[in-house]
Amino acid sequence: MITVHHLNNSRSQRVLWLLEELGLPYEIRKYERDPKTMLAPAALRQVHPLGKSPVITDDGVTVAESGAIVEYLIERYGDGRLAPAIGTPERLRWRYWLHFAEGSAMPPLLLKLIFDRIPQSPMPFFARPIARAISARVLATMVEPNLKRQLDFMEGELGKSQWFAGDEFSAADVQMSFPVEAAAMRAGLDASRPGLMAFLKRIHARPAYRRALERGGPYSFAND
Repeated sequence: MITVHHLNNSRSQRVLWLLEELGLPYEIRKYERDPKTMLAPAALRQVHPLGKSPVITDDGVTVAESGAIVEYLIERYGDGRLAPAIGTPERLRWRYWLHFAEGSAMPPLLLKLIFDRIPQSPMPFFARPIARAISARVLATMVEPNLKRQLDFMEGELGKSQWFAGDEFSAADVQMSFPVEAAAMRAGLDASRPGLMAFLKRIHARPAYRRALERGGPYSFAND
């Protein structure tokens, strides 16, 4: 039996969604973030040394990292579903988006989250203007331009086909869901990029996505 070690309001939600799309039986072991730090609890380190989610266990095997989990599930249980045929251009695009989601899309989103929070963090009053100035400078010169380039790129790619890897829905769309949702929540993604907003509407309407929400619990990113 596949066990998903599921952290509330996290990237592990898309693992639940993938399992629902594949129609696989699984169980969920839920973990709650620390309400002050928003970090995962120490109990997750008993599953994997880094103590982060997502991570799954399956027949004595532990698999961490979203992209690795997606590939593991598709290779072991996919039976040709949710992935283009090997050797096709679509398969190359599929693999690209699996890695783009975490390797390129998420770092600037995380930096934006961090630098947006710095000015509101506890600090001596005399340090606050300095913190605000540094945060604003980093956001304006590095983070936000990078985010704009990436959102423009993703919008353009969705202009070539309905889904990220081609004309058929695939696990690449599951993997890309979180960065697109995070961009809509905290990085200014809006109706000015209709392709990405339409993508969100399509994925949020899928029955398997809705079932995963029911099983996983509250997930604040499920907005479009």
